Amino acid sequence: MKYTFGYIQDGKVFLKGFLGRPDRVIGEVKGDEASTILYFETRFTQLEEKVAYLKAAIEENQNKGSFLMKLIHLKESLYLSDGLGDFTALIAQLEEEEAFLSEIIQGNRCKNLEIKRGLIQEALAMQASPDWKDTTEKFKELKLRWIKTGPVEKEFREEVEAQFNQAVDFFFEQRQHFYEGLALQAEENIKVYESLLQQASAAHDLPDAKMAFDISKRVQKEWKAAGKVPAERRQPIWDEFSRLNNRIFSRYKRTLNPGPEMHPREVLQKIEGMVEELKELAHQPTSQEITLRAKTIQEDWKKLPMRKPKEANLPARSYQFFMDIIFERAFLEKLAHNKYADFDQKTQEEQNQIKTSIILDLLHRDQGELETMQNNSDNFRVETADFEMMMKKKLSSLKRKIDVKNYVLKQISPRN
Repeated sequence: MKYTFGYIQDGKVFLKGFLGRPDRVIGEVKGDEASTILYFETRFTQLEEKVAYLKAAIEENQNKGSFLMKLIHLKESLYLSDGLGDFTALIAQLEEEEAFLSEIIQGNRCKNLEIKRGLIQEALAMQASPDWKDTTEKFKELKLRWIKTGPVEKEFREEVEAQFNQAVDFFFEQRQHFYEGLALQAEENIKVYESLLQQASAAHDLPDAKMAFDISKRVQKEWKAAGKVPAERRQPIWDEFSRLNNRIFSRYKRTLNPGPEMHPREVLQKIEGMVEELKELAHQPTSQEITLRAKTIQEDWKKLPMRKPKEANLPARSYQFFMDIIFERAFLEKLAHNKYADFDQKTQEEQNQIKTSIILDLLHRDQGELETMQNNSDNFRVETADFEMMMKKKLSSLKRKIDVKNYVLKQISPRN
């Protein structure tokens, strides 16, 4: 039996050939012929619904070109679908829609080519800029705009990609060369600083105070003219350099107005006396009189000989520790009064709570600085012994500051 779009023969259902394709079997008769034919006509109706749904989606969406491949796949599947109906007309609908989408895509790709050529001109205008930070951000934004711009015709794709990437790569290669040059220059500059430190150290050990002072003035002038290096690497060298030059100046100043010579035993006795007095002051309530007395002791300390007996090392550390406690407590008192105008009217317990809160904040800051310094110390790969010694002294100073604050904290914490 024959139908409009197919026929049944030897118990099999055939679809008549269309668009140059031969007849083909699409199924077998199940039950009676009428229900079998209805089944395959229904299958074709479902395909018509798919085509109608796709056409509606294209009509409703703004980005119509994104449906092209889906449409092509659906059209190709119709040639192999099992159904009875007018496949020629259904495929014609899709081909008409395909031509419509291809025209849109062609127009979009022409626009995309125009946009990308404009982006290339922007990249070329910026590629030689020495403003590395600002231009880097501009190139990041430019690359994002490039990525968001759709494709161009295949014949232009390789050309525009190459032109854009060449301009981008040129800028970033120049930036890399610049920063590599800075790093190399910084390494040379750090050698200058280390050399000046060594000269200051050698001058410090000279017996002639006037000669040492002249060298100190020269190296300090050269220090100011030296090039840039990262602050975290320069600071430890500067701390030691400054300390040495201060001591050179103090020694030279004393030669201009020399005091009486002191026996080592007398020096030790004076130091021990200072320590005892400072220890006593450090455990008394903070006052302006105590701070002034501590400053007087500081002046007396400066009058002692630079070279002190070996036995003075331990009491000298105690001197520094208790002196730091006195000034730390005075500083804490000042911060508390600045923060609370009515501080003196508060109870002792409230005052202690305020001071505890302030010193815990200061401790947190110092501990953070210590951790940063320790990390920097671990990351440095400097072979000079002088630099390593400076780092150790800096770390020691930070640890002492933390010990002093912990000691003061223990003094002011309310007893349970």
